[in-house]
Amino acid sequence: MSGIVLFDGECNFCDQSVQFIIKRDPEGYFSFASLQSEIGQELLHKHQIPTHTDSFILIEDNQAYTKSSAALNVCKHLKGAWKGLRIFTLVPKFVRDRVYDVIAKNRYKWFGKKDSCMLPSKEIRKRFL
Repeated sequence: MSGIVLFDGECNFCDQSVQFIIKRDPEGYFSFASLQSEIGQELLHKHQIPTHTDSFILIEDNQAYTKSSAALNVCKHLKGAWKGLRIFTLVPKFVRDRVYDVIAKNRYKWFGKKDSCMLPSKEIRKRFL
């Protein structure tokens, strides 16, 4: 069993989020693909998510999670106290997603946009689809 994280490959905040997950996922539970990549687009299509979706997405157990649900489901697999963030699943999804949407809408303004991708080490590169 493993999870696939789809992320915006042009977003600095998204890239930092992927790096954050990698550091706290030493067993390599998660694999990664950018939303813009061919495999990212194929996975969106397979899970009937519009290809223009602008969200962090987790695919796990053949189910796709978006926005805050994706982020909170990632947390349950991370090393350390991050599992505790799952308590926020008690907050209604429409409230969590509203906060998520504010961050997503402003992520380029607040964190910038990438001109090029990072070059991960060989070991980490295996986790990118």
